[in-house]
Amino acid sequence: MTVLLLDTHAFVWAIADPDRLGTLAREHLEDPTVPVLVSAATAWELATKVRLGRFPEAEPVVAQFQDLVTTLGARELTVTTSHALRAGGLRWGHRDPFDRMLAAQALLEHTTLVTRDRAFSEVVGLDILW
Repeated sequence: MTVLLLDTHAFVWAIADPDRLGTLAREHLEDPTVPVLVSAATAWELATKVRLGRFPEAEPVVAQFQDLVTTLGARELTVTTSHALRAGGLRWGHRDPFDRMLAAQALLEHTTLVTRDRAFSEVVGLDILW
């Protein structure tokens, strides 16, 4: 069974503007039998961007993060030491720590990453859905 891990933008769009999602991603997210995960790294990224003033409209998402995950029918994925070590050791030139964490989690947890970010296509073995 396919398990989905949402990239940060996919999470925000899934809760606020599902029409912005790719057709396949939206279809999978609308299927109640498909397990969906949202990483703690997504909460960290959103809170950081709100604090820095780079995504102020996400402040309500940060304030209600856990409730929104539940409303979406998803589960939270914690960040573990194994995830951190894999993220830091990925042979991938991309420097964004949040993206590196999501890629590592998707690989280690054998999930499909829901993202439109083409940078992830460079990660060997990573399944992507959009």
